[in-house]
Amino acid sequence: MEEVLIEALSASMGGIISSSALFPLEVVKTKMQAMDSKKDKKKEEKGQDGGDGEEETSPETSPPTALGVAKTVYSTYGVLGFYKGMHFSAIQSFMEKGLYFIAYTALKSIYKDITALDDIGTISNLGLGCIAEWCHLPFTLPLDSLTTALATDTKNRSAYLIMTSLCSEKGLAGMYSGVQAFVVLCLKPAIQYTVFEKVKAVILASKITATKTLTAIEAFLLGMVARTVATIIVFPYTRAKVMLQSSSSDEKPDIPAMLKKIYEEEGVGGVFQGIGPELTRGVLSAALMLMVKEKIRGRVERIVKG
Repeated sequence: MEEVLIEALSASMGGIISSSALFPLEVVKTKMQAMDSKKDKKKEEKGQDGGDGEEETSPETSPPTALGVAKTVYSTYGVLGFYKGMHFSAIQSFMEKGLYFIAYTALKSIYKDITALDDIGTISNLGLGCIAEWCHLPFTLPLDSLTTALATDTKNRSAYLIMTSLCSEKGLAGMYSGVQAFVVLCLKPAIQYTVFEKVKAVILASKITATKTLTAIEAFLLGMVARTVATIIVFPYTRAKVMLQSSSSDEKPDIPAMLKKIYEEEGVGGVFQGIGPELTRGVLSAALMLMVKEKIRGRVERIVKG
């Protein structure tokens, strides 16, 4: 039980620090992933403004760029536009990382007890990671939907107004929009932590020093590699999830149909629209989180064990 608590607290603190430090990138990448480039281009050609009078509706060209989106956010909302909803993201990250590691560590312990094996295979590790990811979704997906809605809102509404609007229009299901994407997205942390743990074991085994821990630089670089691999594999479903969460339409296609439509209209570039900021933010976030987790774990362990 102590080991589970140590892992969860270390990961949660790392999650808060990384998500807060990189939140402006989160805003930019979310806006990019939510854009329908073809629709925006048609609006510009017809001289439409989206119907709400906001300057931000169709400012980017097709395809949009991270710099263009960032300039629009700054010109419309100022610096504060990059931090709208940051506290919700921090809470989400704290709960997500904490609950994931509680479930993941507990599941690994149960697995070892049942199988009497010390080494968990790659496939088993991925399976346990997927189950652990689903364990936190009932609590964190509403926060994820709210954070996405705040980042893509063009009416500058408060979090309370957005949340009540989602619930009144779509009921409780409105707060769980995009859940179907997690059939694939549950693989993301599983792939990330499996890559991290497997390579970490190799690095530690090669060390000849008495201290069998990763240095801050090693943890940071290894975290970057692990997150890059995981992000590229599941990114199309990440974009589809954001489009579902930001859409105001009552009729929403399933995710495979949505991805097929994007591919037919915009090609591969459309499917991977926003992957640049996603990789930048995600890789730095994972690397920072894992580095903080590895470095504060010893202190957390001493506190928990008294």
